[in-house]
Amino acid sequence: MTEQIKLTKSDRQKVWWRSQFLQGSWNYERMQNMGWAYSLIPALKKLYTTKEDRAAALERHMEFFNTHPYVAAPIIGVTLALEEEKANGTPVEDKAIQGVKIGMMGPLAGIGDPVFWFTVRPILGALGASIASSGNIMGPLIFFFGWNIIRMAFLWYTQEFGYKSGKEITKDMSGGILQDITKGASILGMFILAVLVERWVSIKFTVDLPATKLAKGAYIEFPKGVVNGTELQGILGKALSGLSLTPEKANTLQGQLDSLIPGLMGLLLTFLCMWLLKKKVSPIAIIIALFIVGILARLAGIM
Repeated sequence: MTEQIKLTKSDRQKVWWRSQFLQGSWNYERMQNMGWAYSLIPALKKLYTTKEDRAAALERHMEFFNTHPYVAAPIIGVTLALEEEKANGTPVEDKAIQGVKIGMMGPLAGIGDPVFWFTVRPILGALGASIASSGNIMGPLIFFFGWNIIRMAFLWYTQEFGYKSGKEITKDMSGGILQDITKGASILGMFILAVLVERWVSIKFTVDLPATKLAKGAYIEFPKGVVNGTELQGILGKALSGLSLTPEKANTLQGQLDSLIPGLMGLLLTFLCMWLLKKKVSPIAIIIALFIVGILARLAGIM
């Protein structure tokens, strides 16, 4: 029987320390992936002894990763547990590890902003500022040390929680628990993708279409000559009721698309990018192409 490889507390502390620099090499193609892989290197070196296994482990953690930097810790913990089981011969597939990461990073990202940016930091900042306003050096010191103690403690204890939870997940591999989690994470990831597309992918056309001539009674017919108070009141009332001020209704390409399906072009663009990625087109090439198309469309007055 081969000896089981275990990650010691010291090994996990090395990962915890490196995770402080998760965003140290943020990039537009895969975002936090390099910081993520950098954090896991001490554990991967301990778990895998051959150069080939270490390279394969590092390569699977160079995939896309992005979440709030402080709530990445429990995901790191679960990943450490899965990698430990894989290194000890448990049949954990690469796509299962990636699926769990993707499934967790979306929901947890929404927790980080309200907890850290909108609660903890403003409270510590207000406390430090109120003390510093009287000329006391303790103001900035309280903010600096208080913030980093809370932040680093949260990273450590949530990483440990994730590691222990991950160990429980991998106890029953034959029962399909990990497969169910991976499937659920993939479904959740699709919902999150839809929300992100609606929020962040925006395409607005500026092309005008021929105006539509309105039927009589659908627009306001202004009287000729001087308008008295009663007539003016009637005109304002008609305008407030929704009648057009002109006998023609202006049409735009964007308005027609929005009336059909709001956000349709953003969705189609997302599908196009996904198809190109499936065809092994470089993400950098896609980003550059989008920049070029956007600039040319703007110059041509299309967008």
